[in-house]
Amino acid sequence: MSRSVLCAVDISNQGKDDAVLKEAKRLADLDGAQLDVVTVIPDFGKSLVAGFFEQSHHDNAVSEAKSALKEQIVESLGADADSRVRHVVATGTAYEEILRVADETNCGLIVIGAHKPNFTDYLLGPNAARVVRHSNCSVHVVR
Repeated sequence: MSRSVLCAVDISNQGKDDAVLKEAKRLADLDGAQLDVVTVIPDFGKSLVAGFFEQSHHDNAVSEAKSALKEQIVESLGADADSRVRHVVATGTAYEEILRVADETNCGLIVIGAHKPNFTDYLLGPNAARVVRHSNCSVHVVR
């Protein structure tokens, strides 16, 4: 058995990451690896806007993200596959958290989607490009 496969999805893109999830599952199944699926929510608690949110806002956001992540996995891969997937909801900057989870789980492969970039992505670089540049393991980018 190989190290785990980490699949990064954006739960705000309902349905757009189905191909990413299916490819990650296919790659994990090929190697008999554990499939971990991560989504990242923004951290409003450490920013300048933190004062505008209630204390429980973060906990509610995590709870909603867990439900949305499970729903997305069930719709894409089915309930049977979902029962074998580890669900991870991280808080912070997307690419930083994906890389942190990858290091913590010692995964052997990250599977991430590349969506059509907008103008700011050409200047700043999309999350997928940052993950590819800074990852300590192989990265499979799904178009």
